[in-house]
Amino acid sequence: MGYLYLGISLLSGAVKGYCGKKTSGCVNGYSGAMLANFIRMLLCVGIGLAMIFIGGNQEMICPDGTLLAISAVSGISTSVFVVCWLISVKKGAYMMLDVFLMLGVLVPICFGRILFGEEIRSLQWLGILILILAAFIMCLYNNFIKEKISLSSFCMLVICGTANGVTDLMQKLFVKQLPKIPVPVFNFYTYLFSAAVLGAFFILFHAKEKKKGETGETAGVKKMIGYIAVMSMCLFANSFFKTKAAVYLDSVQLYPLNQGLALALSTIMAAVLFHEKLTGKCVAGLMLAFAGLLCINVL
Repeated sequence: MGYLYLGISLLSGAVKGYCGKKTSGCVNGYSGAMLANFIRMLLCVGIGLAMIFIGGNQEMICPDGTLLAISAVSGISTSVFVVCWLISVKKGAYMMLDVFLMLGVLVPICFGRILFGEEIRSLQWLGILILILAAFIMCLYNNFIKEKISLSSFCMLVICGTANGVTDLMQKLFVKQLPKIPVPVFNFYTYLFSAAVLGAFFILFHAKEKKKGETGETAGVKKMIGYIAVMSMCLFANSFFKTKAAVYLDSVQLYPLNQGLALALSTIMAAVLFHEKLTGKCVAGLMLAFAGLLCINVL
């Protein structure tokens, strides 16, 4: 059942990625991107609230201290990931993001072992290393080594990968600590905190851009509102089903599998839907990724 939930989560993530690719040129400034993500989080809050009432779980909305703490960390780390991802892209470090997101899976894996006593076999560690190597090779496919990465870009990448790992860890912590609370309640509070943080970042970046006389950066958001709505539904589904999968799968199975397959899906989607050429390095990276996933989940 865990693999089924993960499959639905991955498909939702692929659709979200497609919409993101289609709308990538609609906004150029940070404030426009922050506004788009703020709206997306607000829509996710609405979806979570609707699911709570449809499921008849409105009494569960009453805040619990543990739930609020886990959701707050989850929401803040989600927002930090979004901000650092955008800054990394602006700094030209986009091609290295997959490597650091793959490294980020070490956060839930290591803490899963410490907090929940989840066993990690030697072959699974080997599979994780193979996945990281696969991500690195697939970055070579995108010709990222054109200039040396600056220290600030490197720091952004580290924070980005760590924030993504912390978000995954909070999903696992939620299902372990609060098994009786429905997942939509956790998602509702996560996106509520995330919307608040991104709203603050939007105000900050908008004020900076206004001082520089950069206007009209938020105008493109209106053109992509339909895509934002679809991305919100896909984002919620991605998080919802991945959290459900965390009930059935250990961290060492779930998160490398999720990141590895997401990397493979996005590469294949880019080739099929956006006609990006698959090179030898890309194919080698894909083959290595599947070899790593076999080590972790099958052998």
